[in-house]
Amino acid sequence: MKYFIISDIHGSKGAAELALNAFRESKSDYLVILGDILYHGPRNPLPDAHDPKGVVELLNPLSHKIIACRGNCDAEVDQMLLTFPILSDYALIADNGTRIFCTHGHIYSPEKLPALSEKDLFLFGHTHVQTLYRDKSGLVICNPGSISLPKEDSAAGFAIYENRSIATYSLNGKMISRITL
Repeated sequence: MKYFIISDIHGSKGAAELALNAFRESKSDYLVILGDILYHGPRNPLPDAHDPKGVVELLNPLSHKIIACRGNCDAEVDQMLLTFPILSDYALIADNGTRIFCTHGHIYSPEKLPALSEKDLFLFGHTHVQTLYRDKSGLVICNPGSISLPKEDSAAGFAIYENRSIATYSLNGKMISRITL
């Protein structure tokens, strides 16, 4: 299976359109969304092309391909509009012997990891900073960054996982880094 991973849309229809175009071009099987889908939160500025209802209209037709978890800006009112589940603190994917732990990052984070092994992959968002590295225990940790409000000079971007390999990309499709598990 091939997984296209994004986080922190924050209601930006423009960023969602760019990411979904890249998702389609990548021919990925599933779209993994690591939270903060519709609301921008009080700490963030309004993202460009802010249109939460437009984001709903883009995502709902893909419900059968979406695996999502709750971000700190997601709420029950958002779930009322979206036709795929978003209120779990994490999603766990089993892919050919690899456990992929998907979370937003405000409950579980690289500083507060669940029990995982070096064969597993930890995905998180929340910081809006794209990262991909292997920690001292051998666990691969990836944050795809925010597609709408990147921080700390990070590229707006996404990640793709397939066949025990994960890579991060800028939103324009340029590969930034890759690790094989």
